[in-house]
Amino acid sequence: MSFEKLNLIEPIKRSLAEEGYVIPTPIQEQAIPYILKGRDILGCSQTGTGKTAAFAVPILQMLYQQRLDGEARQLPRALILSPTRELTIQINESFNTYGKYTGLKCAAFFGGIKINSQMQGFSKGIDVVVATPGRLSDMMNQGIINLENIQILVLDEADKMFDLGFAQNLNMVLQAVPKEIQTLFFSASMPPDMAQFASNILTLPVRIDVAPGTFNAPKIKQAVYFVRQEDKTNLLLHLIDEEEIESAIIFINDKKEADKLVTIFNQRGIRARALHGKKSQFNREDALKKLKEKKLQILVSTDVLSRGIDIDLLSHVINYDLPREPETYLHRIGRTGRAGANGFALSFCNKNEMRMLAKIEELNDFRIPVIANHPFITNEHYTDVQKPKKNKQKVPEEEAPMLPTFTNVEYEEPEEDDSKLKRRRIIKKDQTLISQTGRKKAEKPNK
Repeated sequence: MSFEKLNLIEPIKRSLAEEGYVIPTPIQEQAIPYILKGRDILGCSQTGTGKTAAFAVPILQMLYQQRLDGEARQLPRALILSPTRELTIQINESFNTYGKYTGLKCAAFFGGIKINSQMQGFSKGIDVVVATPGRLSDMMNQGIINLENIQILVLDEADKMFDLGFAQNLNMVLQAVPKEIQTLFFSASMPPDMAQFASNILTLPVRIDVAPGTFNAPKIKQAVYFVRQEDKTNLLLHLIDEEEIESAIIFINDKKEADKLVTIFNQRGIRARALHGKKSQFNREDALKKLKEKKLQILVSTDVLSRGIDIDLLSHVINYDLPREPETYLHRIGRTGRAGANGFALSFCNKNEMRMLAKIEELNDFRIPVIANHPFITNEHYTDVQKPKKNKQKVPEEEAPMLPTFTNVEYEEPEEDDSKLKRRRIIKKDQTLISQTGRKKAEKPNK
């Protein structure tokens, strides 16, 4: 199927054609028709699946059509929440790219800089607001923004927002938007508490799963190097000298170590910058911009860049440290091999990281090839570490979250009466949807 068959309006088709979009990805092909019909969406998709266009394109079309039909609507009309500044900026850029011929106005709001500097043009009216939950809460508390006219709400990377502790901010937002609203919920994972949260805010959603449980990345060549922690920097320098690394993101778990690596690179004439939470917003944006423009060879980053960031033709992702959570591995390596390009994902593993490596391989049902012919190979017996056993214990039926009826779809034309579905979120104004830790509050046992 091509984008021509998705019944898109001419201004959007024109912008997609200019960006080289011809064939929609599976999540775009499945989600766009249902969103255009007004259905709620529960999307479970991994990184690099084209998710942003899957919700941005139909939202722009619906808002444009309203204006074309002369419907008077108060602004803003659509709200997109995302967990990080970088992803928020990128989503906003995507909306402006896809909607550049629609005349719709989009703006991004995030922390790290003063609110006043982001308010230029806000008084003239913004159709689409893209924001981090924390900054949006600040704007609501100061009376800067009113969410009473929001028609479409998108929660992107919902699991990451929970992990970062945004549950209280999400409660505040969900209680401020209208109860009758179209909600699009996207998450890379769907644990029971996340499923319960989704069931509270979605009405008869269409569920779309893209490669659930595994990461299908045939164009990403993965490899692992067994190496002592003290030899990782030397191994990294060896690879940069010997391999054709045109551009790379090096993921590391410690901010100070990231800065130290950059100092070493710069002393050797390697164009490198660090990106982490201690850097200013200007510094973070500038470093990411220079990497995209190929003015940097290497960006050393914490996991602030592991989600959703799209960098064309990034040749390598290198895990200097394995991530603290196995799911994060997928998001990290998904920064390369995007849009059908080839990519390399190289991981360094010391003896203390072997159990995490086993969890990563178990989660993805894939044994990462080991590179044994490098100058810093260790003689330690890594193979003695056993893989963790899968926990096959099922959630008791009475404790399993009650979900609304989901529809797993490949592609079919939506029913004509889909747009007549009356959606009403089941929360009350005084109801707390989820605890601040991102976990359900335990119910007191009946005495």
